[in-house]
Amino acid sequence: MPAAEPPTRHLVVVRRAPYGASLARTAIETALAVAAFEQPVDILFMGDGVLQLLGQQDSQASGSRNMGRLLASLPLYDIEAVYVDGQAAAAYGVDLANSPVAATALTPAQVRELMDRCDKLLGF
Repeated sequence: MPAAEPPTRHLVVVRRAPYGASLARTAIETALAVAAFEQPVDILFMGDGVLQLLGQQDSQASGSRNMGRLLASLPLYDIEAVYVDGQAAAAYGVDLANSPVAATALTPAQVRELMDRCDKLLGF
């Protein structure tokens, strides 16, 4: 019997701010769906997407559900590899210590390495 192939590694890249458009929520829900099928999935926040990692989000003014709560549920789906473009986080003043989910800051070179390691890239 041939050796089983390793599972496909997915990377969901989130580039949208948390409120004002549905793509930000869709990106996280896509990652949750992939994980529900026991597929390995990592998440990378870049550009405006790093704003999803702001602590103490107040979504009532926009009439949206709170993204911070959704992000806090990622470990329940065994999504533990959450990354953020360190330069974007610094530019937006995002304090990762107060993020709703633990995220590892990456340099541009590390972002490229992460993208090279994945089998499927899903961008939102």
